[in-house]
Amino acid sequence: MSQTPQQEPWQWEEAHWRRLVNQVRAGRSYRPKFWKNGARCAVALSFDSDHETNELRDGGKSIGRLSWGQYGNRVGVPRIRQLLDRHGVKATFFVPAVTALLYPDEQRSLVEEGHEIGVHGWIHELNSVLPYEAERDLMFRSIDTLEALTGVRPVGLRTPSWDFSPNTLRIEQELGLLYDSSLMADEDCYELELDGEPSGITELPVEWVRDDAVYFMMNRFSALRPYTPPEGVLDVFRREFEAAYAEGGLFQLTMHPHIITQRSRIWILEEIVRLAKAKGDVWFATHAEVAAYAKANAASDDPA
Repeated sequence: MSQTPQQEPWQWEEAHWRRLVNQVRAGRSYRPKFWKNGARCAVALSFDSDHETNELRDGGKSIGRLSWGQYGNRVGVPRIRQLLDRHGVKATFFVPAVTALLYPDEQRSLVEEGHEIGVHGWIHELNSVLPYEAERDLMFRSIDTLEALTGVRPVGLRTPSWDFSPNTLRIEQELGLLYDSSLMADEDCYELELDGEPSGITELPVEWVRDDAVYFMMNRFSALRPYTPPEGVLDVFRREFEAAYAEGGLFQLTMHPHIITQRSRIWILEEIVRLAKAKGDVWFATHAEVAAYAKANAASDDPA
């Protein structure tokens, strides 16, 4: 019996739901026995510089929400740069191409300071609603744009909104990327499999619990108004870090310049950095550095 759009999931044949599940899967674990220079834990800080693209991607024209995006460039990124410089920490900034075109000097400054720029779509589009040709074109144009503006070709992708289509991994292979950072099958790095075969691309996994937006993001024109006190968010992030440290694993954190840098919140990031540095055996690294090291120093060939 072939599958039809009218069928309910409980009517699907086993071959159909297995095909859906196996499109993109976690394969070999890439957790190393030790991190670089014998560090017990790796810390990978990331910032999604969405800026105005949060509003533009849905055809929005709200001046208020566009100004919120500008805050990310005008206040957010400079505040983050100062904090990272103060502590001697490098991070990864995932940047939509439209953001880079609006603020090329921001991206150049980050690269000059030793931070990594990763791909984050063209205009923060949703990959799952795009046909293959459109998704491929936008991804190739995005990486070319970032390279032209910064002089460095990105090696990693974070899909906008972590929205991963059935074609995304294949396009990443075409681009020759080192890693992806959009999926959630583990807490440590692993190799992505495409249709049951190793893809050669390392996943540096994310998680909503380690993302500032789910605690603070709001939209006054909808019912989306979550708010967790900053102390509560610090507690979540701190517990995630302490567990990663205890296990000798990876602590990855996703933040947004227009969200985490408000005066009442930026201290959360600083506290996490201080806590990690106080351990004495933590390696702060960009996502590209973590992905490359994990792949090259995986402790086991056994699947995750």
